Amino acid sequence: MATIGMSDIKKGVRLEIDKNPYRVTEFQHVKPGKGAAFVRMKIKNLSTGKVIEKTVHAGDKFEVPELEQNTMQYLYDDGEMLQFMDTSTYDQIGLTKEQVGKDTFDFMIDGMEAEILFHNGKAISVEIPQTVVLKVVETPPNFKGDSQGGKKPATLESGAVVQVPFHILEGEMIKVDTIECKYLEKAK
Repeated sequence: MATIGMSDIKKGVRLEIDKNPYRVTEFQHVKPGKGAAFVRMKIKNLSTGKVIEKTVHAGDKFEVPELEQNTMQYLYDDGEMLQFMDTSTYDQIGLTKEQVGKDTFDFMIDGMEAEILFHNGKAISVEIPQTVVLKVVETPPNFKGDSQGGKKPATLESGAVVQVPFHILEGEMIKVDTIECKYLEKAK
């Protein structure tokens, strides 16, 4: 089985600790004046969604988790679970909002394709594309004199709120970075 060392740690890398799969969400390489270098990182448990901090030293090794990835279509929110369907077999599974994660759920709309991660045959988390195109459903109107470099809040069709330039109007389609939760450009 493949292993990950201190020098391999980057944002998005998956590793296994105590038989649980994690994904690195933040990391910082630290090289103190005295002593050996180390990495301070925040990792998200892909099964529970909890984020913990961990320090990694030069000799530490981690296994790469055996994860299966399956493309599924997001159908709807039934109030308790978010329903997904495998488009090849038409099998449906339900995941809780905690398993999906609020940052991911904020950018999901009905019919969107998502990557479902399975660990030991059990669905554990959802990953959506890093960039998605969504419609602006609510944003304040432009006023004469608004500066070119300013920003205003815009509510998207998925329910997420991002800061957009003043020239963006309701009804327009924009491209959004789902990891950084920010506006990228007007969709073409």
